[in-house]
Amino acid sequence: MIVHNLVNPCVALGSQLSVSGHRNYPFVVRCNKHVSSKGDIASVSLQSPSVPITSDAVAVASDRKYGSKQVISLSPCLYDYILTNVREPEILRELREETSNMRGSQMQVSPDQAQLLAMLVEILGAKKCIELGVYTGYSSLAIALVLPEGGRLVACERDAKSLEVAKKYYELAGVSHKVDVRHGLAVGTLKSMIMNGESCSYDFAFVDAEKRMYHEYFELLLQLVRVGGLIVIDNVLWHGKVADPLVNDSKTISIRHFNQNIMEDQRVSISMVPIGDGMTICRKR
Repeated sequence: MIVHNLVNPCVALGSQLSVSGHRNYPFVVRCNKHVSSKGDIASVSLQSPSVPITSDAVAVASDRKYGSKQVISLSPCLYDYILTNVREPEILRELREETSNMRGSQMQVSPDQAQLLAMLVEILGAKKCIELGVYTGYSSLAIALVLPEGGRLVACERDAKSLEVAKKYYELAGVSHKVDVRHGLAVGTLKSMIMNGESCSYDFAFVDAEKRMYHEYFELLLQLVRVGGLIVIDNVLWHGKVADPLVNDSKTISIRHFNQNIMEDQRVSISMVPIGDGMTICRKR
């Protein structure tokens, strides 16, 4: 789809707003959220657009081979609009709000990411899942909520304090019987699962753990996930750093290498999705 004549839904006041630390938009957001009694965002009302800035509303591929293809470039107001169209269960909202006051809250996946993960699990009809990097449990809870009663999610997390928050919400949501919490390093847990004869028995895996370990996680998960199963990797765009040749810290380099390896790996079908901080969906062939 080619997008034409898009108008910025915010008021241009000559200021700069930094989004996710890597892009400035030359306007100030004037999004007025109306919040229901339950705390859910019910709607967003925007002031009338005053300045059309089509160049900020779309991004164009720089390589002419793509025929100047135009795609949506998310502004803060447009992302707010997306969030108003996410069906976020009350228990997830409560967990998100509690986590927002904790150290490292930026590690929590966004509501639109969690909704996508849950939908993938439902589409697969998944019964056995793995998550590497639970933090306070937002994504794992979203997955557990859609698993069938006999479903099982192995949730791996090395931080005991954040795990306590996750376990509290599993209990509150009535899904603790579906979640097998593993406290410790993910690699050791995955290797023990393989040793226990669990290879090719899992339907779905989500990775949101140590970035420099992505390659090792992937190789182990490829043994555990069945043919036709999915492995979803988070943070593959890494705040936009992967596309910046001037950024060469160890995590960025590691993610770049991982992305290139996945691109060339014929054992999986892939789709890199620009949601959250970027997610790559891999289907085992």
